[in-house]
Amino acid sequence: MHVWGNEMKIAVGIIGILLGLVSMLQSCAVATGGSLASNHDLAGAGSVGVLVGLLFFVGGAFAFGLPLVAAIIFVVGCLFAIIAAGAFTDMKIWAIADLILAAMAFFAWRSARAARLKKSGEVPK
Repeated sequence: MHVWGNEMKIAVGIIGILLGLVSMLQSCAVATGGSLASNHDLAGAGSVGVLVGLLFFVGGAFAFGLPLVAAIIFVVGCLFAIIAAGAFTDMKIWAIADLILAAMAFFAWRSARAARLKKSGEVPK
């Protein structure tokens, strides 16, 4: 049995940081465009998108050392993305990406925990 914990943590971290940068850039453009067009719903959704991008970035950073914390952060980012998806439809894509990264971070945590318990001789619950 091969343990994928470390490789998965690295993948989640890198992907989370890169998606954070991309989503923050896109959301800044949407927020600015919404403000210029006096579309307050779109400007607000773009601002929430910047927060979602920041959560992607923070979740990616936590994935390297604390993947369970990263999974929780990704789930929170997904919830914010769903809230903003009404006015800014691309947020649905970011919500799905958040859920995928949350699942990957959770399984990386679980795999690392099982390997640690196996090494110490305990039985994982």
